[in-house]
Amino acid sequence: MTLLQKLKQRFRRDSVTLDLHDIQALILRSRPEPYVGVHAMLHFNEADGARALLGRLAPHIASADNWSEDLDFWIGAALSFEGLKALGVPEAQLKTFPLPFQQGMAARSEQLRDFGPNAPENWDEVFKAGNCHLALTIYAVDDTALDKALATARAELDKSSGVTLLGEHRFGAPDGAKNPFGFRDSISQPAVDGSGVDPLPGEERAIKAGEFLLGYESENGQALGMPEPAALGKNGTFVVLRKYNSRVGCFNAFLKAHGETPDEHEHLAAKMFGRWRSGAPLTLSPDHDDPELGADPQRNNDFDFKDDPKGRVVPLGCHMRRLNPRDSELTLLTDVNIHRIIRRSSTFGPVYSEDVAPEDDAKGDRGLFFIFISARAYDTIEFMQQEWINRGNFVDLGEERDPIVGLHEDDGRFTIPQAPARKRIDGIQTFNVMKGGEYLFMPSLSAIQWLAAGSWG
Repeated sequence: MTLLQKLKQRFRRDSVTLDLHDIQALILRSRPEPYVGVHAMLHFNEADGARALLGRLAPHIASADNWSEDLDFWIGAALSFEGLKALGVPEAQLKTFPLPFQQGMAARSEQLRDFGPNAPENWDEVFKAGNCHLALTIYAVDDTALDKALATARAELDKSSGVTLLGEHRFGAPDGAKNPFGFRDSISQPAVDGSGVDPLPGEERAIKAGEFLLGYESENGQALGMPEPAALGKNGTFVVLRKYNSRVGCFNAFLKAHGETPDEHEHLAAKMFGRWRSGAPLTLSPDHDDPELGADPQRNNDFDFKDDPKGRVVPLGCHMRRLNPRDSELTLLTDVNIHRIIRRSSTFGPVYSEDVAPEDDAKGDRGLFFIFISARAYDTIEFMQQEWINRGNFVDLGEERDPIVGLHEDDGRFTIPQAPARKRIDGIQTFNVMKGGEYLFMPSLSAIQWLAAGSWG
């Protein structure tokens, strides 16, 4: 049974309270597994042509209501602030968007800790400030379906004037949902209240819809501020897109330098991620990988950290525990539920191999598009980058950084708590190098039509 079939079995229409017909499917519905797809970046040279393209694309963008049909692909669309400007959206309405979105990701490098090799001057040209106006994402179940979707999108683009295709990047994980390092990805996803899909074991409860969608009650009991008018803002959300090249060869070399046997390499890698490559969590399988557990959505996320407060099973500073501390005791007080995110990350390049060497990293052909969705997206990503990823104070680890996605301008350290003395492993490098990104707004389906019509008068 596929992931989508399992999701459909959990769907209960009688519990739906959201406007599913108006919400893009990419927000609430999981990607296929395995999956293939394309990210395409476009630039608007002329407003009328750009609006006409949006209008023609709109019927091809699936809603969260028709996801249960036998769709073999779906398209998502998101716009940058400069893209909205290029469409002709009036200044008065543009000013109702959050300031970080108005400024764009490149201008927020200080807040995002995008320094050194991750600095905007080193990004791919498509992501240089002001270039990307429209980001289209296509997910498909296989290459045949993807080619069909691409033909549809290209046919609409060929009819367009005043729009430039800056580039497209094919991605996919044909062996399941593995990231570039060979680990099962995107396991822990929040259940959204009112979406019709109940939480899985380990998710505790559904998170208020307003944490992910504009116009609904959030965890603080009120709707968050949204762009005006409501025709533009409601049922939309914000998206963070960050492209990384993954230095798989350096990661492999690091593991080999700190272990004598393949089992020791795998154990260290699991400690760094918080899970084994199959997705089995260390909490439930501390001594060895368990592929059957890793593949079971009823069990692979059903755990907490209450019996591991010191991180002796799952290190406090591992990647998984940093990005979702769950019930960990944090030195820096934080409401974890307002920092929950929906992840739609996508892997590109050859599948993982332990034979990849450091010299292979120069090709830049392996990596990850880190994509997340939240009504608080920009506050959340900047908080995560500053506190959870590139510092360790919140778990009493000082300046120690995330061992997988942290920026290590000098060789870093990773701490593995154990008795009688903790183990400190030096030589952590920047294993994922930032190659670009943007802050985006994903409108509702009706808002896309509103933008296409230039309804602001």
